[in-house]
Amino acid sequence: MNPVVIGILGLFVLFILLALRMQIGFAMALVGFVGFIILNDFQAGMGILGLEPFKITADYTLSVIPLFLLMGEFANQSRMGAELYDMLYKWIGFLPGGLAMATVGACAFFAAITGSSLATAAMFGMIALPEMRKLNYAETLSTGCIAAGGTLGILIPPSSVLIIYGILTEQSIARLFIAGMLPGILLALIFMVTIYVLTKRNPSLGAPGPKFKTREKVASLKATWGIIVLFILVIGGLYTGWFTPTEAAGVGAFGALVLALLKRSLTWKTFTASLKGTVSSTAFIFGILIGAMIFQYFMTLSQIPDHLTSWIVQMGVGRYVVVSAIILAFMVMGCFMEGLSIMFLAVPIVYPIIVRLGFDPIWFGVIITLTMEMSLITPPVGVNVFVLHGVARDVPMYTIFRGILPFWLAMIACIIILTMFPQIALFLPNSMMG
Repeated sequence: MNPVVIGILGLFVLFILLALRMQIGFAMALVGFVGFIILNDFQAGMGILGLEPFKITADYTLSVIPLFLLMGEFANQSRMGAELYDMLYKWIGFLPGGLAMATVGACAFFAAITGSSLATAAMFGMIALPEMRKLNYAETLSTGCIAAGGTLGILIPPSSVLIIYGILTEQSIARLFIAGMLPGILLALIFMVTIYVLTKRNPSLGAPGPKFKTREKVASLKATWGIIVLFILVIGGLYTGWFTPTEAAGVGAFGALVLALLKRSLTWKTFTASLKGTVSSTAFIFGILIGAMIFQYFMTLSQIPDHLTSWIVQMGVGRYVVVSAIILAFMVMGCFMEGLSIMFLAVPIVYPIIVRLGFDPIWFGVIITLTMEMSLITPPVGVNVFVLHGVARDVPMYTIFRGILPFWLAMIACIIILTMFPQIALFLPNSMMG
């Protein structure tokens, strides 16, 4: 049988298994293993099955994943999110929709330490939502800005999605991290502008907060010094070439531990909870990664990526039409699948197309990460929405999804801007030292 036909059948079976709720790592490993045996032989398939799990778990560079996850867990325990929100609340809370803007800004800062969208959405659902309710903010705006702000956790470094993309495409994780900086800041600013425009047009959505004295504003900065130092140390070390990504992750995890100890927010109970959370998340990611790598061997033998690339190039359509279609396909998949699953499943197939069309792989990593952010707030999956609903059970899901719409459109605008001006993403990584 034609390898391409077998590859298409394999994809069909994979989607059936996912529809039956099989865990994606196991589903990809099973389909990849069986498909590899059909296209090669049983002994080669057993060799891949025995070698790949060891190769993934023994790879020193992949220790960046648990170390950054541990950094985020420690940061979560040290009340950094509350201090960031308090600082920004005092500086910009007096503006129309100021509390919502402060929430987005605090989410961006917190994302730079934790790299977790779900943790960011959950934390600020508990911190910011009560404050916005005190000023009678519309539920649509208050919940929408928290759910959307939480998505910044997978774009602003450290980002687990960018790490996975780097592994799948063999791109520099350090350059990907630095490439996510300016787009992350840009998206946060677009969110803030969106809030300002909405509240200026309809003041009842979000009233200005109280004005604070300069002395109080300056005092609020003192509580956030640790976050700023940790961020500069990790990202600055990557940019200057002082640290490899793994070393930066180790420094970040240790720095977050020290901060948590200095703030006396780390007990034995929270310490063990941080370790358990790290182990659980690491096992989940590595399980999917092992399955994805086995599946990738099958896809390579099936020649689907090569045939698809050649077919698209021969069509003669503009390359921006192709990349727009890919982005749209990722958005549609985001309506039904979790973002990390889409990344593992689709990137090995579309990446050769992007390279063949002459797009920068680092830029494409940022764009795809942005589409993954959109999947976190896109119905009916919208994981961030479910997390926020778990914190604010009295707010209907419909209300949260309705509040997300302006921010979803803001993400579309950010993708268009980055496509028109790719140097926003590429300037910093192209100027890196070392």
